[in-house]
Amino acid sequence: MKKGRDLFFFTTCRTLHKTPNSSNSITATAFHETMQSSDHNSSHSQRYSFNPTLNWNPQLHNYFINAYGSDHFSRISSALTRPSRYSCIRVNTLCSTSDAVIEKLRSTVKEKLNGSDCEDVDDAVNPLKEDLDSDSSLLFKCKIPGLDYVVFVWGSGPHHVDYGNVAPKEVIVSRKCAEAVLRGAQVYVPGIMACSAHVEKGDTVAVSVAIEQQGSDGGWSSGMTRGIVLQGSETDPYYLERNGLYIGQGTAMLSRAGMFRVTEGLGVDMKDRVYELHSFHNVLEGEIFLQNLPSIIAAHALDPQMGERILDMCAAPGGKTTAIAILMKDKGEVIATDRSHNKVLDIEKLAAELGLSCIKAFKLDALKSVSQRNDIDTCHNNATNDVKNQVSSNLQVERMSPLVTESFKTETLEENGKGEKAREGAYPSKAEIRKSMRRARNGPGRNQSGGGRVDISKGFEPDSFDRVLLDAPCSALGLRPRLFAGEDTIESLRSHAKYQRRMFDQAVQLVRPGGVIVYSTCTINPGENEALVRYALDKYKYLSLAPQHPKIGGPGLVGSCEFPDGYAEEWLRPGEEDLVQRFDPSSPLDTIGFFIAKFAVGSKDT
Repeated sequence: MKKGRDLFFFTTCRTLHKTPNSSNSITATAFHETMQSSDHNSSHSQRYSFNPTLNWNPQLHNYFINAYGSDHFSRISSALTRPSRYSCIRVNTLCSTSDAVIEKLRSTVKEKLNGSDCEDVDDAVNPLKEDLDSDSSLLFKCKIPGLDYVVFVWGSGPHHVDYGNVAPKEVIVSRKCAEAVLRGAQVYVPGIMACSAHVEKGDTVAVSVAIEQQGSDGGWSSGMTRGIVLQGSETDPYYLERNGLYIGQGTAMLSRAGMFRVTEGLGVDMKDRVYELHSFHNVLEGEIFLQNLPSIIAAHALDPQMGERILDMCAAPGGKTTAIAILMKDKGEVIATDRSHNKVLDIEKLAAELGLSCIKAFKLDALKSVSQRNDIDTCHNNATNDVKNQVSSNLQVERMSPLVTESFKTETLEENGKGEKAREGAYPSKAEIRKSMRRARNGPGRNQSGGGRVDISKGFEPDSFDRVLLDAPCSALGLRPRLFAGEDTIESLRSHAKYQRRMFDQAVQLVRPGGVIVYSTCTINPGENEALVRYALDKYKYLSLAPQHPKIGGPGLVGSCEFPDGYAEEWLRPGEEDLVQRFDPSSPLDTIGFFIAKFAVGSKDT
């Protein structure tokens, strides 16, 4: 490109030299200045744009190319860096209707699409928008049979954001913060990593993202000390690496000093975004739940019936659990388990918010879902479906005290640790005070609870559930937008697959003959998807793939993969591919990457 431009410049200069007196001619100096200005504008626009690229582990990259083909995987990788251009709302049909929700949301959702500055993307082919009365409508009910309780709210993007012709004042945010902003969130203080000097409240700032980089020790980090001052020059941290990683601009809600002095609150109010998606935070609580379309379909494919006993393994945060309960009209038992105390509390909170009484949440490791001999299933009661009244010997209640966040203003401490405390005669050390302050600032840690009681289960009896949903913990390589993938390796993906097989072994034991298992993940990795199906069908001869309704995802992958170290994966066999659903993020449906397999359980005696 440079060579061609230089040749053009040379030829043009020779021509201009031959006609020095022409009134229509321009001097070589003026032309050179024009070219320099053009170069500057081009470089400026390229830097202040959003054009991310996922950098995969080389071995993993080759694996996915073998699975999908080079062109297809390139499209998938590109799609993963961008959000879906619509939000999917699941309506709580026990207290509202889709039509009622649409009417209530009309005042919240702006019925306009800023297409004038929107780059050339063709979302008109999205099947979800077919047969609409008005192509300009941003708010409409799903027309897929059986999913009329789903409402779509369309956004727009990518947009061209005008950052001006000079380097703007800038805020750098963490990668996770940027991914949230691309989904419609604001920039909050904890996500801000760096800021230009002299930023004051009310200033317009460009927002870019710091992507993790690999260090000399092989680890990954942003490599940036929070609070660093940006000078707007190439000496700034990762100046070149941030080219094409600008997600929009907004108004600073705090001065630079304020951003790094406080621990919470709104840092930047985003005004011009690369992607405009509607936020539904605190909107119609109890009536709606924001959820990805494939996740809704996974719960629907389970086909729960009123009065049945259903297990949702690894249930947090409770989206599919509550979807199942609503499909059952809150009649029956939905047992939700998770190994995390805090996540069990989240499930209970969501169930209460949606007014659901048939859900009972337990703290339980999925790998210990089947009770050991002589243990009694704490939840199963053949006489009644009222899980609230079920009590038995292997049900424990865990109580974890709330974190101490109170101020110690009433305390007086001397250097030797002696002093008087106004509360309960206790004498906290300075270390304890500092620890409490850190907890108040950073929130609960992995092994600490924000308070509340949860029930602990020791597992359930074999064949005690009509249906089991295993939405397995996975590599999550289908979630979008995703701006970083460097840490994932062949080894880490294999580890996920082994873990999932062990959980599936538990699920098979818990479902009764004649029952159903639905297995799902949010990853594009066939080793966690099709390979799990192959494992299940080969090991458990009484399992068979069952048709799914609705069926809008694509077919699964047929074939196998052999690795240089001798490890081999076998995927689906011909004839099985249409019995699963694989959601491709690069497909016209514009969903996350997702996989669903439904198994019918035959007689276990054969």
